[in-house]
Amino acid sequence: MLKFIGLCCLLASWNLQAQNMELPYRQIPDYPQDYGSGNIVGRMIDGLGYRYYWATEGLTASDLEYKPSINARSILETLQHIYGMSEMILESPKGEPSIRPKDFSIYRFEELRSKTLQHLDAASKLLKGKTAEEIGEFNVTFQRGEKQTEFPYWNMVNGMLSDCIYHTGQIVVMRRSNGNPQNPNVNVFLGKTRDN
Repeated sequence: MLKFIGLCCLLASWNLQAQNMELPYRQIPDYPQDYGSGNIVGRMIDGLGYRYYWATEGLTASDLEYKPSINARSILETLQHIYGMSEMILESPKGEPSIRPKDFSIYRFEELRSKTLQHLDAASKLLKGKTAEEIGEFNVTFQRGEKQTEFPYWNMVNGMLSDCIYHTGQIVVMRRSNGNPQNPNVNVFLGKTRDN
């Protein structure tokens, strides 16, 4: 029986590792050929994706429950918040409204992580190559019931995109405080992580 349980745990571990290998942003993609508007915003999203990948790699159940104070968000709640913003980061270049309110507590950690990384990757790809004029046509649109409120794409840059970077840094700090620091080989400047 113990051998069977051990085998099941090993298979689950291999399955999780296989899923992680398929996720985007294990390392940052090659940079674009020019500094066009869409490429710059896409690269900012790539920088976020790389940071988020490694901030969330190897989180434990204890980490997910950790919060620095009673009134603070836990790591899991922070991940739910980032996930919601990653939806908006993708919805804007697709021309879709962000329908609110939504309940993100229905997702398990693995789903939150995977979907967040996939949203960021898809948004980056949609933005790269876009001109300043094309980006100027994007809106951040909130929908509550029948009411829609629109903002220019500038609000995405100083809002959701910057906020996701901010909260990803909080996860790095919180997991360190909980005794499970991020991989020390992460290099956000190069966008690559040494194997050992």
